[in-house]
Amino acid sequence: MKVLVSDNLGEIGIEMFRKEENIDVDVKTGLAPDELKDIISGYDALVIRSATKVTEELIEAASRLKVVGRAGIGLDNVDIPAATKQGVVVMNTPGGNVVTTAEHAIAMILSLTRNIPAGTSSLKSGLWNKKKLQGREVYNKTLGLIGFGKIGSIVADRAQGLKMKVIVYDPFVTLELIEKAGLEPVSLEELYSRSDYITIHVPKLKETIGMLNEEAFNRMKDGVMLVNCARGGIVDETDLYNAMKSGKVAGAALDVFESEPPGESPLFEFDRFICTPHLGASTKEAQTNVAVAVAGQIIEYLKNGTILNAVNVPSVTGDLLDKLGPFLTIADRMGCLQAQLIDGPLKEVVIEYRGDFQGLDMSPVSTAVLKGILSSAVKDDVNFVNASVIAKERGIKVLETSSSESEDYINLITIKTITASNTITVAGTIVGKHDPRVVKINNFRLELIPRGHLALIHNIDKPGAIGSIGTVLGEHNINIGRMHVGQEEDGERNIIFLRTDTPFTDEVIECLRSLPLVKTVIPLEL
Repeated sequence: MKVLVSDNLGEIGIEMFRKEENIDVDVKTGLAPDELKDIISGYDALVIRSATKVTEELIEAASRLKVVGRAGIGLDNVDIPAATKQGVVVMNTPGGNVVTTAEHAIAMILSLTRNIPAGTSSLKSGLWNKKKLQGREVYNKTLGLIGFGKIGSIVADRAQGLKMKVIVYDPFVTLELIEKAGLEPVSLEELYSRSDYITIHVPKLKETIGMLNEEAFNRMKDGVMLVNCARGGIVDETDLYNAMKSGKVAGAALDVFESEPPGESPLFEFDRFICTPHLGASTKEAQTNVAVAVAGQIIEYLKNGTILNAVNVPSVTGDLLDKLGPFLTIADRMGCLQAQLIDGPLKEVVIEYRGDFQGLDMSPVSTAVLKGILSSAVKDDVNFVNASVIAKERGIKVLETSSSESEDYINLITIKTITASNTITVAGTIVGKHDPRVVKINNFRLELIPRGHLALIHNIDKPGAIGSIGTVLGEHNINIGRMHVGQEEDGERNIIFLRTDTPFTDEVIECLRSLPLVKTVIPLEL
């Protein structure tokens, strides 16, 4: 079996491959996409970091490829649906660099506060700008954390050691869990208005791209310090430039950028702007950790078929995977749908299996449900191995029930999610042997293929409602690929699920919401 390492990997990981019998490893970094495509058919495994782009085209050319291993967390550079379709396992190494990234955020805070980069530069230029470079203390200052996952929680711990007051905004974490850590949960509005420092610890999602923009900066305290060691694009760099130019933001530190490398950025003109070339995970210890982890996972899979930290396949035997496959698909998609429908931090998930599941062990399916739900909050951090652990860490109670009785379907999976403000129920089944369908959302019955660009619309059940919706979409050149209409049990409202060829823009959503017979519009991506 042959392994290709296409990005820089710690030597210890390469040596692990070399020591294994029946495994040959080639290290070929810096390949152009066409060069990689020309040789990929000769390999069973591909080891990457962030430079290699594993596209659908590359996967189609990789006729032998069984597994892609990412030495790190982020998988933005891997087409996971294409890999799954081709039967390629995609693994990452969550946890290998969380301490390193958290420490880098703390280093950025201190460097900003005491003008360390500017002081170094001026002194090396022969200047002694002691008064100009006067800093301030972090002691008793308020640090606002946006995101309270693994990295955010470590930053909070280190900041408390510096005697900072830490406040936290994370809509996916319960207030009780934040308070248990000795921290204060707040709304995003309150975080902006109270924080002397703001650090970002959220994944790059549709909802978080451009999250720190002009509107957000205007709501912040004058003289705030901003640090982003999470993902590029969460901070709108043009709006940050304007906020720094006006003095609203006194200092900013970015380890990540919208485009990497960023080239010439207007932000570079500010002495109070500091930056690093995506060094959050770049320590000797972290690179050793992820190199050992990814090499060990791939060796285990190639030699023994053991799957560890896969984001698209659970850790089960091949025979069981074949039988569970359709249920895993519907469970993951229903979980993803639930995550976009719930409001507020999740407190409880109830998973009910009814009907004939042929005596299968459904625990991997329950894990798929949790993975689908949590992916919207932690994205690449969650996989089939750690989904249950992350749910427990976030204070989410998980209950499973089963019954051989099912009135309308041979088998039915029902997921109920409970938050402080609402309860959402979604039910799904398998049609034929492989086709997933969502058949109920709360009191609405329908038959929905859970895939693509969707919108959930509640409307008054009166003539003209559906026509007005179609007119708005037509005026914006949006083609309806499929429409599902279900009726509420009391008959007063309809639920409409639209699947379109292109995503719904904010403008289209607002136009739909303004229609007199439309009550709510929720855009969804599955």
